[in-house]
Amino acid sequence: MLDNPVYSSLSNPAHSHLAKGQGRVLRYLDDVAPFIGLPDDPTEQDWHDAATLVGSGTAAYVHLPKPTPANWTVVRRLDLVQMTAPPGLVGAPDARAVRLTAADAPEMLDLARRTAPGPFLPRTVEMGTYLGIRLDGELAAMAGERMRPTGWVEISAVCTSPEHRGQGLGTALIRALLAGIAAQGDRAFLHVAATNANAIRLYEALGFTVRRELVLSVLKPQPATVC
Repeated sequence: MLDNPVYSSLSNPAHSHLAKGQGRVLRYLDDVAPFIGLPDDPTEQDWHDAATLVGSGTAAYVHLPKPTPANWTVVRRLDLVQMTAPPGLVGAPDARAVRLTAADAPEMLDLARRTAPGPFLPRTVEMGTYLGIRLDGELAAMAGERMRPTGWVEISAVCTSPEHRGQGLGTALIRALLAGIAAQGDRAFLHVAATNANAIRLYEALGFTVRRELVLSVLKPQPATVC
């Protein structure tokens, strides 16, 4: 299931209200997340349907390390490490952590813009629980839940404003999310750039282990591919 995390998440009824589809292909709504999911070993028809969904834009495709079709342009490619939490990793709540909602989206978007934790859009907050820590009234750090394959919850958008780094805020929020994920009987996983050795060490210190390597490709269908 985690080998194809986007498709597994989009196939979960918990995220069906955030998805749109064409044939067997699914993608998140444009203002929720940029990810598209295709079945394992997608057919030519699946790629045709994907092109219909993407249109003249782009989509982020998380996949096993193998080539994508020649009639799609790879706008960007990023090697990822997928890490999972062991079943006994329960985390700990933090009194400073507050639940963020759609009303906080402008601040969340601003923090994401300044810290670049990965794609964050106006309705990304609807994908799961997002927690933040405010200092002097400002959103200083946040972290949340993104993809949701059955039995799993992805931790994502972990970021801290530059002026508040080094205080362990991100770690505290990850632990708080872990506590909530464990309480609902799920396990946590996450993705990190393979070149981000510091982040990998941090997650390992928290108890995560490397599961496998994946690739994130930002793809654009060539015009002839789209009907």
